Amino acid sequence: MRNNHRVGLTKLKNMATRIRLQRHGKKGKPVYHIVIADQRSPRDGRYIEKIGLYNPNVNPAVIDINFDKSVEWVMKGAQPSDTVKAILSYKGVYMKKHLLVGVEKGAFDENEAQNRFDKWIADKEAKISDKKSNLDKENQAAKKEKLEAEKLYNEEKAKAIKEKLNAEAAAQAAEEAPAAEEAPATEEAPAAEEAPAAEEAPATEEEVKETDK
Repeated sequence: MRNNHRVGLTKLKNMATRIRLQRHGKKGKPVYHIVIADQRSPRDGRYIEKIGLYNPNVNPAVIDINFDKSVEWVMKGAQPSDTVKAILSYKGVYMKKHLLVGVEKGAFDENEAQNRFDKWIADKEAKISDKKSNLDKENQAAKKEKLEAEKLYNEEKAKAIKEKLNAEAAAQAAEEAPAAEEAPATEEAPAAEEAPAAEEAPATEEEVKETDK
């Protein structure tokens, strides 16, 4: 039965199939389907099966694949493009293939292969988590720096506007103020005329009589 299985794999490996990207999405923001296609079909033509999606427009890029299908097609001998091979390696498809080949050769059993793969996945996820954490920190630092720069710019702009308004107000006040007129010199008050000497009162009749006596 093992020999029949190997014969079947050999036949499958002779299939002229490729694993490649098929472009979709908007102009300038492409999103790619990961497809199994006949080697002779046009790049964006008909395909045999879709096994995943790749979106490079975000950081980190989004990779969503049917893992079991990917392993199955790689084991069948489907040849990936350079980009797809990097994607499948990143997701552990080729690691899984390597372990399955080891099982076929009797290097270790399926349980050992699964344990090794689980450890590889755990290490990989830890690295991805660290990368995401670092990216978050970098994004927060960049955001903070941007906000501080905007705050400084707004403060400088407000200061410049205030200075301009003050200068305009001062200029307008200077234009509206009349030239100061010199106050006329005060005239000296005329000297008070001397009052005439008081005339002596005429002697009364009695005084005259008294004098005549």
